[in-house]
Amino acid sequence: MPAKIPLKRRNHHLEEQQTIQNPTLAATAHDDFDWSVDKRNVAAYSNDKRQELDDMYQSTFKTVDDAELLQGTVVGKTKTDVIVNIGFKSDGLISLNEFRDMADVKIGDEIEVMVVEKEDRNGHLHLSRRAARAARAWQRIVDFYKSGEIVTGTITSKTKGGLIVDVNGLETFLPGSQIDVKPVTDYDQYVGKTMDFKVVKINEQIRNAVVSHKALIESDLEAQRSVIIGQLEKGQVLEGTVKNVTDFGAFIDLGGVDGLLYITDISWGRVQHPSEVLSNGQKLNVVVLDFDDEKKRISLGLKQLTPHPWDNLDQEIQEGSTVRGKVVNIEDYGAFLEITPGVEGLVHVSEITWSSQPVNAKEYFKVGEEYDAKIVTLDRDERKMSLSIKQLTEDPWETIENKYGVDTRHKGIVKNLTPYGVFVELEKGIGGMIHISDLSWTKRFNHPSEFTKAGDEIDVMVLSIDKDARKLSLGHKQTEDDPWNTFESIFPIGSTHEGTVIRKDDKGATVQLQYGLEAFAPARHLKKEDGSTVGMEETAQFVVIEFDRNDKRILVSHSRIWEQEKAEEREAVKKEAKVASDETKKTVKAIQQKVEKPTLGDLGALAALKDKLKKAEDEAGK
Repeated sequence: MPAKIPLKRRNHHLEEQQTIQNPTLAATAHDDFDWSVDKRNVAAYSNDKRQELDDMYQSTFKTVDDAELLQGTVVGKTKTDVIVNIGFKSDGLISLNEFRDMADVKIGDEIEVMVVEKEDRNGHLHLSRRAARAARAWQRIVDFYKSGEIVTGTITSKTKGGLIVDVNGLETFLPGSQIDVKPVTDYDQYVGKTMDFKVVKINEQIRNAVVSHKALIESDLEAQRSVIIGQLEKGQVLEGTVKNVTDFGAFIDLGGVDGLLYITDISWGRVQHPSEVLSNGQKLNVVVLDFDDEKKRISLGLKQLTPHPWDNLDQEIQEGSTVRGKVVNIEDYGAFLEITPGVEGLVHVSEITWSSQPVNAKEYFKVGEEYDAKIVTLDRDERKMSLSIKQLTEDPWETIENKYGVDTRHKGIVKNLTPYGVFVELEKGIGGMIHISDLSWTKRFNHPSEFTKAGDEIDVMVLSIDKDARKLSLGHKQTEDDPWNTFESIFPIGSTHEGTVIRKDDKGATVQLQYGLEAFAPARHLKKEDGSTVGMEETAQFVVIEFDRNDKRILVSHSRIWEQEKAEEREAVKKEAKVASDETKKTVKAIQQKVEKPTLGDLGALAALKDKLKKAEDEAGK
């Protein structure tokens, strides 16, 4: 049960409630009470005075804004937080997690903080040391970017395409291509290292920065390069290290600056690839050939450190001498043989063989092979030498008729085909041509490829010799007897033979006869009796209408066969009519001789005989 309230106290409580609810009752009850005086008999402040005192109180505190950076003093420390005074009306709390890099923080330490929120929902001041460090670090990064000042950072981790670098508490990106001037593949070796960097790119919106260590190295190299180039002289000999071997030469490190050693300046002899002579890391002496202060290019030479081989060429090497050389280069016009490193001679295609046929140097020579050759010309001043391989052997054309006389038969190899003939090699340097008309007695070819091909062995007969032009005229059909003497008796004009059309065009058709003989039928002689023509690959009867033994030509006709048959039929009818007419004439004459005086009946018989005779003559005429 609720405790009972005494009656006197309860009445006083009711009076107070009534006074609050109705102030007029209080006024009438305590008209003599001065409410402006408290129970300690002290007067209250006026509104103006209160405002003045309030302004004085507020002026004792700093005015701060959100996101402002301020200096604060550590005034307290708990197990979880650090209490910081920034001169505001209340102190702020910062979690100890933000002091991991400052584990020995103590009261009285000065630190930089950021006002995150002047008054959170609990009325507390919210400060952050981490945010202050990040803001200050970004401001420094921007300043470093603008000034180009070198910064120091620690590589904290590896990421896609590069590394993460902590610069004064701000994470920046170090691309893999900006780690070193040399390509880097192992990023892990750099994690944990503290290095110098240059800020090369910033993004204000997302507060992202890119740093480079390579830029510092290149800057140092550029300074070294300027010093070294300033001391260079043409002809100066320097020691260098092969830095990179390429297809066109090698880059030589001269101690902070690179020079280029072109492949043509590596050796007096021919070098197919610089790697044949040089390797990365190799130390060597080189001579400065040229340099460009503006483009910072240095051209180096290696072969120039030794005398030119032509200057030391053995005096015993003279025109007419036989030398041995290695093929180092092949062109369409010939091949270059290296006699000694740096000394080359040219074997022109005309000096390869005694043959008059064109020779392809790329088919005859192979790079790296060695050949003996005779020195034809030698010019030490111009450093030129011409060589000959064919002159090491006797010219076979001088005594060509001894071995390859006219009408002699030989075997050769088909080397080349042209539209007009076949080139045949009888031996190395000796050959000739078979004209297309001398391939066969009986067949006509549109191209020699219809008869033979390159590489085939073929029987030939020497028809003529041209020693000046170094040419032989050869024939293949001449190795066999001329069959046309026999054909003249087999295919006389007017004889009929079976033939097959093997080729056909607008002019006519080629007809294959027996014994492999080919004849030609003009287009108008291919017409059949029914009006059609003899078709391709069709077999029919043909009559010989022309035979030319000298030109080896036979003309035939299919039309003549049926035209001749019709003519013979007409001739037979004409003969029969003539016989009938002769018989009638004889009868009439006999009657006339017997009758001395003709009667009317006789006259009628004579008239009938005359009509019959006239009719017979008309039919014979038709």
